[in-house]
Amino acid sequence: MRKLDVVVVGAGPAGLSLARSLAGSGLSLALVEPQPLAALAEPAFDGREIALTHASRQIMRSMGLWQRIDPAQISPLRSAKVMNGSSPFALGFAAQGEGVDELGWLIPNHLIRRAAWEAVQGQTGLELIDGRSVTAIDAGDAYSTVTLSDGSQLGARLVVAADSRFSATRRMMGIGAQMRDFGKSMLVCRMQCERPHEHAAWEWFGYERTLAMLPLPGNQASAVITMPQQQLQHLLALDDADFGRTVSGYFERRLGAMTPVGTRHAYPLVGVYAHRFVGQRYALIGDAAVGMHPVTAHGFNFGLQSQQRLARLLLDAARGGGDIGADSLLASYQRGHRLATRPLYEATNAIAGLYNDSRLPARLLRGAALRAAQGVVPFRKLIAGHLTQASA
Repeated sequence: MRKLDVVVVGAGPAGLSLARSLAGSGLSLALVEPQPLAALAEPAFDGREIALTHASRQIMRSMGLWQRIDPAQISPLRSAKVMNGSSPFALGFAAQGEGVDELGWLIPNHLIRRAAWEAVQGQTGLELIDGRSVTAIDAGDAYSTVTLSDGSQLGARLVVAADSRFSATRRMMGIGAQMRDFGKSMLVCRMQCERPHEHAAWEWFGYERTLAMLPLPGNQASAVITMPQQQLQHLLALDDADFGRTVSGYFERRLGAMTPVGTRHAYPLVGVYAHRFVGQRYALIGDAAVGMHPVTAHGFNFGLQSQQRLARLLLDAARGGGDIGADSLLASYQRGHRLATRPLYEATNAIAGLYNDSRLPARLLRGAALRAAQGVVPFRKLIAGHLTQASA
């Protein structure tokens, strides 16, 4: 059995970013991923547009990821508006009011994945193990034994799970998770807009569905439609002309006629928060630790923060000759990541619950909450600060 310092399970953006953050540390790493190398090198377009904060851009730049993405594919977010049904009140944010040029940026998910994959190619001390999954983890005092689907085994001073919000290794380690199934799915599709979007994002909580419009380059936008799965299936079955007319109607033609320019993709909405982020010589990062509802657009941002938070502790331990799997180190990571994520996770679920409830009492409360939020400057500054604050 070969022994390594760190085995990372999952070669998604979080796992790849952690591997990149540990470059030059002298630590030996293995990245285990069920997908073949070809799929990792050329990830397929999946319809998802990732909203990145100022802190996330800084982290991506430090890892050399941002520089690998074509600037023409990066769309600045200059303003955002949250609307409730037919109410004239809206909660608004503008870059100009926060003293910045952009509130954040939107980048296609598959381009982030490709950039992260390219960044680790040829990295010293990193082994890429594709086409295999982890079937068992036996925790040990000095090393844990990781068994792969082909029967081979690896010894690891630390195992890091980055294998999605439905993490199989989290269950292997006996760590449960708070899961909230919102009972709805999200359809995403790129649309060509007749009128300019002016790099403004909308979140529109209707009484039958929730809509979002994310501004993209070339006066395109990503339409995000949340509704029960049965209704979503009807949308997926429409031809392009009918789909365009239907979506344009949903948005009350605020951007004129919209026509689809890409494939449609649907995703179930499930929020996840692990009961613990660590175990014996084991840590969770990315969605395996915290899987967010997309309403506040912080899922991948939290994923980047988690790997950076853990990497800093590992680098400090490696430089000082310490144990990278020590209980005290992992406890420090857990405390920091819980503090950074729990409040917004709970607030996001509360927002999603309230604004997806169409009963009359909820409708009245929704409108009152939005009016109150608009009038409370510190609250608006807090939300904007999550977007514009630089990384520590």
